[in-house]
Parts: sequence; structure tokens; C-alpha cells
Amino acid sequence: MGIDELIQLLADSGYQGILEFHTNSKTPIKKKKNTELTAEEKAYNRELSRLRIVIENVNRRIKRFKIMSDRYRNKRKRHGLRMTILCGLHNMDLGLVRISGQV
Repeated sequence: MGIDELIQLLADSGYQGILEFHTNSKTPIKKKKNTELTAEEKAYNRELSRLRIVIENVNRRIKRFKIMSDRYRNKRKRHGLRMTILCGLHNMDLGLVRISGQV
């Protein structure tokens, strides 16, 4: 089981080896020893950071709930359901989801 190849994975520099496991991944380009990054490489890193900040902000908001920031101590089969509920609450807070009957 893994991430579907159709899904593009945007990762930070901590995931430099991810391309071995998921070919549709993008990670920042690291500077080589004694060389600087080219303007194109810097532009690539900047664009990747611009795309990643959106999901990083979502992760920050989800971690306000203790269930995501602390160790999960409940049954594992309920974790997905609880995560879905938290994401639904997050989307509702953003106005992306409306409760039926609400005007």
C-alpha cells in the first residue's frame, strides 16, 4: 500500500529520498558542497514553497485539536473517522461546507 502515482507529493527537504518510493514527488533542490543554487533552482524552490505553505497552514490548524498534536491513544480503526470529522470542522470553519438547513 502506498500513495497513488497520480497524486503529486510536495515534500520538504527532510524527504530527499522519497523519489525512490514515489516517483511523482517534488522536493526542494539542495545546494551542493561549495556551489550555489542557480537562479532557476532558486525559483523552483520558491514555487514549491509557495505551493506547500497552503497545506502547512492546514496542518497547523488541524493540530489545534489534541488528537492530532499528541499521541493517539484510542482504537486505530477510529482514527480515520476522527480525522475526517476534524477536517470537516476545518472546512466548515473556512466556509467550504454548509450544514444542511443552514441559511
